[in-house]
Amino acid sequence: MLSVNIHKELEEFTLNVQFETNGGVMALLGASGCGKSMALRCIAGLETPDRGQIMLDDHVLFDSEKRINLPPQKRRVGYLFRQYALFPGMTVRQNLLAAVHSLPREKRRETVREIERTFRLDGLEGLYPRQLSGSQQQRAALARAIAAKPDCLLLDEPFSALDTYLRWQTELELSELLRRYEGDIIFASHDRDEVYRLCETVCVLCDGKSEEQAAVRDLMAAPHTVSAALISGCKNFSRVRRIDARHVQCINWGVTLETSQEVSGVCTYAGIRAHRLHIAKSGEPNRFDARVVRVIEDTFSIILMLAPDGGNALLRMELSKEEWASLRNPDMLLLGIAPEHVMTLSGEL
Repeated sequence: MLSVNIHKELEEFTLNVQFETNGGVMALLGASGCGKSMALRCIAGLETPDRGQIMLDDHVLFDSEKRINLPPQKRRVGYLFRQYALFPGMTVRQNLLAAVHSLPREKRRETVREIERTFRLDGLEGLYPRQLSGSQQQRAALARAIAAKPDCLLLDEPFSALDTYLRWQTELELSELLRRYEGDIIFASHDRDEVYRLCETVCVLCDGKSEEQAAVRDLMAAPHTVSAALISGCKNFSRVRRIDARHVQCINWGVTLETSQEVSGVCTYAGIRAHRLHIAKSGEPNRFDARVVRVIEDTFSIILMLAPDGGNALLRMELSKEEWASLRNPDMLLLGIAPEHVMTLSGEL
């Protein structure tokens, strides 16, 4: 188990991160520049927090009060850098040998050959990084990170350097490799879909501050904060005024909505996912009129920008092309949103 509770003052923001892992893959999810890489660098020992504690199982990696700060080579932490950071003047095999230099000489080559087979690097061992494709570089870098059998593996946006096709192919390969890894994995990403497919738990970072951990599927289904809803892909937000335990007045949309979850006293915004809006049926709750302001044809869907009556902010709605064609290009729509799909959120935009 990796336990992190650190604070570090930076020029752009203050890093204030707290989370724990318990096996499997945990995501640090946040926009670019929110502090994900800095948090990983602190765990790896490449940066020093101002205060706090980092523990891996029963080993203290960093403790400001006890003045403990283990060097990177003693932390048993593997790090896959965003740009892979293979040694350019070394072949694939030399990169791997460098990672296992602490092993007895007779064990090094045996270990490296086993890793080359595991990561399908056979035939590539004599090549230099510049001679490898993007996915081959990633496999080689991941093999090097795992070669010394670390207790924890840090992955810093591992697909950011790849184009769309290579990214998907490499993700499939990486997911298979991660299943075999027995230690804790921290996966830093700004891509919610990546996180949904590869991770079990998630900790959202916003401007350097971590939010409460959650299961990935819980976060995507029902985030509790504005920042978590934003990073999970929600497009529609309105400031709210609490009416009672099950109703909020959505100030920016000019409507009052029923919710299935209790509206807390710290609720500041309502969020609605674009695909959860639908054409209302008679008698259902949360119906309201909206004017069609703009129709945008996307690759496989239609995006509607809608102005609710009495509101001052547009709503985004997504329909299939077939459903939009069946509506025959209306100027007004009667919209509905199920109470269970109204997200009540704390925090600020």
